[in-house]
Amino acid sequence: MMIAMSLLNACGTPGGAPVITRHQTVSKTLNRAIYYIVKPGDTLYAIAWRAGVDYKKLAEWNQIPYPYTIYPGKRLQLKPVPKALSRSASATIKNGKSVNRRKTPTASQKSKKISTKHSRLRSSAAKSRKPSQLLASVQKLEWQWPTSGSVMQGFSRRDPTRKGLKISGRAGQSVLAAESGEVVYSGSGLIGYGPLIIIKHDKNYLSAYGHNRKLLVTEGDTVARGERIAEMGHAANGKFLLHFEIRRRGKPVDPIGLLPKRR
Repeated sequence: MMIAMSLLNACGTPGGAPVITRHQTVSKTLNRAIYYIVKPGDTLYAIAWRAGVDYKKLAEWNQIPYPYTIYPGKRLQLKPVPKALSRSASATIKNGKSVNRRKTPTASQKSKKISTKHSRLRSSAAKSRKPSQLLASVQKLEWQWPTSGSVMQGFSRRDPTRKGLKISGRAGQSVLAAESGEVVYSGSGLIGYGPLIIIKHDKNYLSAYGHNRKLLVTEGDTVARGERIAEMGHAANGKFLLHFEIRRRGKPVDPIGLLPKRR
């Protein structure tokens, strides 16, 4: 199964120093790693989630086209290649000297390149004249609370164990999709989350729902805002709760700033 991401719902001891768990140690190790070998059951979205990076960037660094299919044994790069290494990749060592493999373009190639450049500029200018169409393509997300219950623990930018909300509840309580989207992960492979669901809402936002008793949707399903996607379960401490998290371009954001105010 997959290696672990950090335990987002790990708690510190009240009034004392925070407890460092095995899951936090694994998270730090993964964040420092440069490469990751794909395991059976892995998805690109889940790997990006564990590593704390944007799934689009992860796909770009590894030249993986949509729909981001990966296979066990493939080595994924978890960080961008430094520019210095990228520039040197096009050169080879020959007779003790660095030789660049690039060829000098011919006159016809230069002419074609200039023509292509002008064509792109005209295309960009045409797009810039239609701002209304561009704005219309941006869909505003309207978040809703994923379950009823009080917030037991809030979000903190400074505490790596508090990347989301812990919402109290009871066994089997309904867990709802906070916004419409596509289920990109449904399983129990991320240690510290329990049975987990990750939903992709648009090119920027993902949301996660952890510590479920039962998952009601599978990867590839399209869900509507407010749709029942899981039954609430309990965390390692035995308390029934939902771990809810929202990430924008791979980075956790405070859900309270996006969710509607409760009356």
